[in-house]
Amino acid sequence: MSRERLLVGLEIGTFKVCAVVAESRPDGSLRILGVGESKSVGIRKGEIVDFNSAIQCVRDAIADAEEKADAEIESVWVAVTGSHIHSFNNRGATPIPEDRGEIDVEDIRDVEASAKEVSIPDQNWFIHTITQHYYVDNQEGVVNPIGMMGRKLEADFHIVHGVKTRIQNTLRCVKEASVAAEEVVINSVASAQVVLDQHQKDLGAIMLDIGGGTTDYIVYIDGAVQHSGVLAIGGDHITNDISIGLRIPIARAERLKIEEGSANPDEAQPGDTIILKNDSGFSGCEIERSNLNRIIYARVRELFELVRTDIDAQCDLDLVRSGVMLTGGCCRMRGIQAVCAEVFGQPVHSVAAQEVTGPTSVFQNPQYATAIGVVKYAQLMQMDDEPDSLFGAVGKKIGSIFRRRANA
Repeated sequence: MSRERLLVGLEIGTFKVCAVVAESRPDGSLRILGVGESKSVGIRKGEIVDFNSAIQCVRDAIADAEEKADAEIESVWVAVTGSHIHSFNNRGATPIPEDRGEIDVEDIRDVEASAKEVSIPDQNWFIHTITQHYYVDNQEGVVNPIGMMGRKLEADFHIVHGVKTRIQNTLRCVKEASVAAEEVVINSVASAQVVLDQHQKDLGAIMLDIGGGTTDYIVYIDGAVQHSGVLAIGGDHITNDISIGLRIPIARAERLKIEEGSANPDEAQPGDTIILKNDSGFSGCEIERSNLNRIIYARVRELFELVRTDIDAQCDLDLVRSGVMLTGGCCRMRGIQAVCAEVFGQPVHSVAAQEVTGPTSVFQNPQYATAIGVVKYAQLMQMDDEPDSLFGAVGKKIGSIFRRRANA
């Protein structure tokens, strides 16, 4: 297989490091060839806290992926997350020279640069500059301004930035694992590539990717990214609450959450109990299912309320007409959709990767949505770099969220 057709997405998560190897086909389809995983060590809230341990985790995941896909991995596209990542919307503008009048690619670059002439913390990097809307001489609804005549080009952008050293630590970790890092993409942008379709984006959609240590979210309105964010709360918070509330070890709390827990406090019948057997260092106990569910419900509801508060400050939820899409490992928890619907007042669906082929156990599992989404993002970016391709011809038309990270 041509190396150019081989794409690898890497997610360094709180609970697992995952590498997805896929083949980009000439017709634009994507086929998953193999998935490598390793248990995360030295990673907290999606960020590296023990560099050497994290390097070994990446090496193990890459080696596993190479074996599963029967391919040698030389470079990866990397998902990044963390509470240090923030976003805002801004408009850029650039005049079109009178002696030319026709808008070209350089004007697109200039208007983007204009939008980034804003103050962000000195320690931060621009990660994404995502086009929302173009305007030519105040004309709205412009999809692709290239080739149009005008005196002034304006554009609205969604701009994402994060702490430079934290991103660099992730990139250095990948380099020390003996693979090259092509680009970085935030988790929410990656996941959205494979769990949302264009119709949902056009109608308006909220996507929440609930992982082990963080919840990444993104909002589309009228087909454009309106807001994105990262909340440093995930499945580990639920586990910790269970451990403290029921006075049981963390490992037992995690198993209890997965095997018995529900975010629906009314699911348990009166007197319904769960017996935890003796184990080394643990004498066993009997707990009421209603207590377990109440603990889970409280944390899950808080998570959704915090996300909604942030989204409400930036977006009009009345413009979100296709509802909330949940993905990530925690979205499989019983009762979680009902709590989300209760908080957002929207239809809620659990979703996984779409429009990819390969082992169904992979792309139908929402915990792989980010890693698969990174590969899809990489495919679209590469197609956008090919001027003779179909995507290259209309890339500026539909590629508004696929703009490369600047100054990285």
